[in-house]
Amino acid sequence: MTTNRTLRAAIACALALGATAGLQAQTLKDLTDDQATTGDVLTYGMGYANQRYSPLKAINKGNVDKLTPVWTYSLNNPQGQESQPIIHNGVMYVTTHTSTVAVDALSGRQIWKQDLEFASDVFKMACCGLLNRGVAIYNGKVYRTTLDAHVIAYDAKTGKQLWKSKAADYKQGHAMTSAPLVTGGALITGIAGGEYGTRGFITGWDPETGKELWKLYTTAAAGEKGGDTWPGDTAMKGGAPTWLTGAYDPQLDLVYWGTGNGGPWNAEARKGDNLYVCSVLAFRPKTGELVWHYQFSPNDPFDYDATEVGMLVDMDVGGTKRKVLAQANRNGFFYVLDRANGKLLAANPYVKVNWADKIDMASGRPVESAAFKRVRAGEDVEIFPSVLGGKNWQPMSWNPATGLAYANTLNISWPYQLAKPEYKQGEWYLGVNFRGVNMPKDQPHGYLSAIDPMTGKSKWQMAWPGQPSMAGTLSTAGGLVFTGSATGEVIAVDAESGKKLWQYQTGSGIIGLPVTWEKDGKQYVSIVSGGGGVWALLGDERMSQTPAGGSLWTFAIR
Repeated sequence: MTTNRTLRAAIACALALGATAGLQAQTLKDLTDDQATTGDVLTYGMGYANQRYSPLKAINKGNVDKLTPVWTYSLNNPQGQESQPIIHNGVMYVTTHTSTVAVDALSGRQIWKQDLEFASDVFKMACCGLLNRGVAIYNGKVYRTTLDAHVIAYDAKTGKQLWKSKAADYKQGHAMTSAPLVTGGALITGIAGGEYGTRGFITGWDPETGKELWKLYTTAAAGEKGGDTWPGDTAMKGGAPTWLTGAYDPQLDLVYWGTGNGGPWNAEARKGDNLYVCSVLAFRPKTGELVWHYQFSPNDPFDYDATEVGMLVDMDVGGTKRKVLAQANRNGFFYVLDRANGKLLAANPYVKVNWADKIDMASGRPVESAAFKRVRAGEDVEIFPSVLGGKNWQPMSWNPATGLAYANTLNISWPYQLAKPEYKQGEWYLGVNFRGVNMPKDQPHGYLSAIDPMTGKSKWQMAWPGQPSMAGTLSTAGGLVFTGSATGEVIAVDAESGKKLWQYQTGSGIIGLPVTWEKDGKQYVSIVSGGGGVWALLGDERMSQTPAGGSLWTFAIR
């Protein structure tokens, strides 16, 4: 067995070296130019701005109906697949929660694969599915995070492990699922664990050695700025996880990173604003120095994570071109902030909201509704949006030609009632009577929505029948929006009208992130398929509607 494994490894290495003979190390300029250089996809978000927009238009509204599969690759993993493919010089890199794979981007042939092994108690620390969202690539290395809270660097050509660093103790409830972000200052990672009574943080690493450079905690301890927003020592178990990848503005030299829910969910146990839960933090990549923050949901009683940081776009605001951060927050409001200083420019509901009446533009704070006050009084209240949010983790995309953001949104409520929180290490720390979500069968539960960021209003919506989509979206200059359905279809719609123009059944639910790229003048679309993720949390008939499976698909017009 050992001899056969060695032989297979040698063959794989030889194939890797042959397939990647022309592979050049990725520079910071390459990463900065990612959105404009269409031959590769080098960053999570298809560019530091996280717009998930491509200027490619060889595939367009006139010919997308001719899109067909070029190849498919089995990921050999039945869990939820949320990895975004990264492509460089004809090699595609994807992850599952247990493996990192490099394949030939034109044929799907495996070049190398590295598998992970975990202790059996690791999996109970994964709040919302066993998954991973992809790699970062830089200077000849690919980087990933692991469920047991480690960061690993591999040689991009051969898959050889170069270093492995521990970010946290998983036994305390920490986990890592997001793709790292490489900037001029550091390799930056977030951490999960907001349901387990942990303290969130963001870490900067030396990408060459794996040495920790800095750590930015996301709950303010006593004696620190903002520490007075937490009673006693509650910040030490206060949550504010950072489990999705941030964005970066090279001109401002600011990284933007979202933070998640407070812990426990029962906010009466931690009275105060609880900085920096449910916020966006703008910081320096070289040092982790916090420059500004904006808190979307002070005190956060409803698990309204703000971890999906949104997009950096340049758009018209009141007749003036502004550099903004646009976020469809899980709390149901669409926010537009000046990304230089965090000033609030707009905040309007994009889904049904009843926990707040509005966002006060002077203070930037939500105005609590009568329903919210009933919750604080201990009543059992139906709250919109639910724990899943107006939009969950799935990224949206931007089209500069339409000025619209494209997102899979949710029309779901949940019954909410406070309970006594009890902390036990490695177990959920909620303090609510959690009974799932409300999904009446007589109405749509989610939409693909084309949203005006300044108003929160949708130009059009395409209703999802049955289970709503939690896939990301991709916008292109070809006038298309690509996404996936919970029942397994990859789809393309007209960005102007929402008319469905093409679909293809992949055999399992899609909760992944589509990307597009070109090689030798030919445009391709790639996505992972494999249902699961947050729906595993609900444990009911919605899971039976989503076949298990894990595969990587690439499409083109023949």
